[in-house]
Amino acid sequence: MIGAQVGTIRGARIAGAGRELLPHDGAFDVFLAGGRIADIAPSGALRPVGEIVDADGSWLIPGLWDHHVHALQWALLSQRIDVGRAATAREAATIMAAATPEDGRRIGVGFRDALWPDEPTLALLDEATGDVPAYLINADVHSVWLNTAAFAREGYAADPSGFLREEDAFEISRRLNAADPLGGDRLVEQAARAAAARGVVGMVDLDMTWNDESWMRRAAAGFDVLRVRYGIYPQHLERAIAEGLRTGDPVRGSEGGLIRTGPLKVITDGSLGTRTAACGHPYPDDPHNRGLLTVDPRTLTDLMMRATGAGLECAIHAIGDVANSHALDAYATTGAVGTIEHAQLVAAADIPRFARLGVTASVQPEHAIDDRDVTDEMWAAQTATAYPLRALADAGANLVFGSDAPVSPLDPWAAIAGAVYRTRDGREPWRPEQRIGAAAALAASTAGGTLGGARIEPGAVADLALCSTDPLEASELELRGMQISATLLGGRLTHRA
Repeated sequence: MIGAQVGTIRGARIAGAGRELLPHDGAFDVFLAGGRIADIAPSGALRPVGEIVDADGSWLIPGLWDHHVHALQWALLSQRIDVGRAATAREAATIMAAATPEDGRRIGVGFRDALWPDEPTLALLDEATGDVPAYLINADVHSVWLNTAAFAREGYAADPSGFLREEDAFEISRRLNAADPLGGDRLVEQAARAAAARGVVGMVDLDMTWNDESWMRRAAAGFDVLRVRYGIYPQHLERAIAEGLRTGDPVRGSEGGLIRTGPLKVITDGSLGTRTAACGHPYPDDPHNRGLLTVDPRTLTDLMMRATGAGLECAIHAIGDVANSHALDAYATTGAVGTIEHAQLVAAADIPRFARLGVTASVQPEHAIDDRDVTDEMWAAQTATAYPLRALADAGANLVFGSDAPVSPLDPWAAIAGAVYRTRDGREPWRPEQRIGAAAALAASTAGGTLGGARIEPGAVADLALCSTDPLEASELELRGMQISATLLGGRLTHRA
């Protein structure tokens, strides 16, 4: 059944954009041809054609996208030690000490140290882990905690804090991720199939490597589970231009155009969890720390101008309000097309600029839920708006949702639930004035976002999913637990429960 080209989806109720044009809320048969929706008719009115999928009254929605993924790093999560439950630095070190080394190393992921009561240090990790190289990658990926053996293995001088941050941390992640390319490809395909089982039809892969080579290799091996747009980083920009890569072009060697070149990705500041996001006011634990700009405004403008002239869109990482202001300035100066990734803290004066400049806000609603306590502690003095989903939407900005996996799980239903309900685990909603409606959240999780989301109508691409509950009426728990009975990519089944 997987891989079959479907001709008829029988007995589906329609959710999402396009529903408003239908004559009633009952069941419809949806006819597919040539990878697109050919017709929609009341159930039983027309004879089914081709391969049939019985919806049995479940809800048909546009296929979902995750607009910000680090695909290989997310896929490798299953091979690494989860330290996300650690409530203290000592507990995290103890978890690492108890784990069995792989390839002579211990690699932990997912820790969040901003509110730990004790300080993570080189001495503490050395005491627990001894001579086996140990690496703990922060949940936000912007810092890595290493022991002395790991510093030595990587050729870095050991710092008493035990930490590498920003570009040094990214370099450690690149090295750890590159150990086994073919094994990594197999894990990426497994992760893609798991995503298809959640109704996902596409992702934007922003792994911090030369992604063109990785996706050419995966395309040659027959990867066909998702649509993919992959990012290019500044250190590879000249190579991309020399090789003629332009946003939207199919990766060389792929068939059907599933895998395409995406944007230039530039990381302009740090993160909240690492306390390096560039902000207008200092962090409370250090009056001299306002974060840092990892790319200065002039360099950012030059990069975006160069990319735009070569036919590349841009995806600019900006978390703090200062970084967001500079990113918007660069869009205004260059006329570039693209996104600001994260937009977690935005000055009131900058919120309407997203719409005026046509800059899409590529945001991760689950980060607001993950970081609610850290935000209330670390950004208490900030005057800009934290996680301003509703404010951006009301200002007319286009929103697209992602997970930033592995920072949050690759699951659009979690993103939709976080955006609509601003809570998890039974807690009171956090800053509920920034909620958005279910229809907007669903649209933000499709290819075009809130201003151009996918529709279910004749002529539309048949990227579709069947889900157990109407997502426009579902509770928070129903959204998070949404069951997907089928996912179709251009009318081809990629998942069937």
